[in-house]
Amino acid sequence: MTDLLSALGLVLAVEGALYALAPRAMRDMMSRILSTPTDTLRIAGLGAAILGVGLVWLVRAA
Repeated sequence: MTDLLSALGLVLAVEGALYALAPRAMRDMMSRILSTPTDTLRIAGLGAAILGVGLVWLVRAA
């Protein structure tokens, strides 16, 4: 549970830093996301989730 909360905190820190350092770029990215087809977003999200799980698995195995 500690690892999960640490990971969540890290995600929030990185995302918060992106919004603080480049708010205009984040707005532009959000507008692009709104115009992206749902299936494309779903595939990209699934790919990111698989990569994330794979990365955690590799780090934990080492």
